[in-house]
Amino acid sequence: MKRKKLFSKTGLVLVASAFLFASGCSSSDVNGSNDSNGSNNSADEEVVVDVFQSKVEFKDEFDELVEKYEEENPNVTINFKAVGGGTDYAQALKSVFSSNDEPDIFSVGGPAEVEQYRTYLADLSDTDSAKAALKGTLDGVTDGEEVLGLPYNQEGYGLLYNKALFEQAGINPDEIITHEDLEKAVTKLDSQKEDLNIDAVFALAAKETWVIGMHLANTYLAPEFNNNAITAYNADTVTFEKGDEMKRFLDLQAKYSVQPVLSLDYSQQVEELFSLQRVAMIKQGNWVYNAIHEMDPEFAENNVGIMPMPVEGYEQSIPVGVPSYWGVNKQSDEKVVQAAKDFLDYLNTSEVGKETILNDFNFIPAYEGYDTSKIVDPISKGIYDYASEGKTIGWTFSGYPTGWSVNNLAVHMQEYLAGEKTWDEVVEDSIEDWEEARQE
Repeated sequence: MKRKKLFSKTGLVLVASAFLFASGCSSSDVNGSNDSNGSNNSADEEVVVDVFQSKVEFKDEFDELVEKYEEENPNVTINFKAVGGGTDYAQALKSVFSSNDEPDIFSVGGPAEVEQYRTYLADLSDTDSAKAALKGTLDGVTDGEEVLGLPYNQEGYGLLYNKALFEQAGINPDEIITHEDLEKAVTKLDSQKEDLNIDAVFALAAKETWVIGMHLANTYLAPEFNNNAITAYNADTVTFEKGDEMKRFLDLQAKYSVQPVLSLDYSQQVEELFSLQRVAMIKQGNWVYNAIHEMDPEFAENNVGIMPMPVEGYEQSIPVGVPSYWGVNKQSDEKVVQAAKDFLDYLNTSEVGKETILNDFNFIPAYEGYDTSKIVDPISKGIYDYASEGKTIGWTFSGYPTGWSVNNLAVHMQEYLAGEKTWDEVVEDSIEDWEEARQE
């Protein structure tokens, strides 16, 4: 059965003006109609809200926010579970729904997952969060007049690098614009490994399918979809217009990475190798800041920079987008649905929530009313600077066939890295998988 083409009314647009607009808004703009504790539930209503979401990086900080909310709303209990990192969240969510133990709040990644869970997703257009969302951030979850999800935040990724190592090696990151520039810098770093006291230039976490099949690949696939997830969602095929560029960037990392790349996971990449300064660069985004800070606060605060991956025609641009959306299960009890909406408004628009999002989660806000001058995390600050200058590449992977980036493309890329497939076979097989999925 051919999929229903939703979201025809909108396109996924991530504009720099949204960031600039955010910094100019007063926090009083989004206080909303709720009372001071963010809840509309009366004191005698005992409500339990189960949350199942995909970002493990801020679990502890989220738990602390939940404690504050429950103190202010003693009639509400928030049960929070995070599944991610090395675990396939999409499969875990599918299993939870199959077990008839559906959560009340859960996360979806964009158009494809919104369609998959359409019968469960409540309309959130009446929430303070939806009214405060920055321009473009709701486009991937809007169907007609209904808003089916609320953005977590805005994120970006690129090549995180060790500033001190670059300086010691005599490399100016501002001069790295093309792939050839990057390759020269990499070989220079590699030739000085002993003096720099590093194990390798890169740590390529190729064991993680989302690292290579979702984020790396998106950088080179997004341009053929005009950096628009809705265009990707409605596309019957993928052509790999920049497939050769994707290959050479993957090859460069694999050649100069800690080995073996196929057994290197996220934790090793971020915590053991980059945070401990055993490698000079990793491809990651601002979500890793807390993990780096836990390992070495001084390094995290003063010595981590971000620069773009080289893409012809998009030099000096980095991928920026909404990584996930909060969805509310409309099949839950009516009181639970309202409690879920109240909690999300507290998270996104209350003063406590905004402080938590900026200072504890280290998020780049997706809503009005935030003082973005308080973004102190250097990775997020760098991403904010690129976005404010309009130097961005879209996040199109949320519009791919469900699971294609991690279950198909990434697996083919892993087979390529293992020497089991040629790159031409990776491209051919991935195109075939996409087209078959679109026919289902």
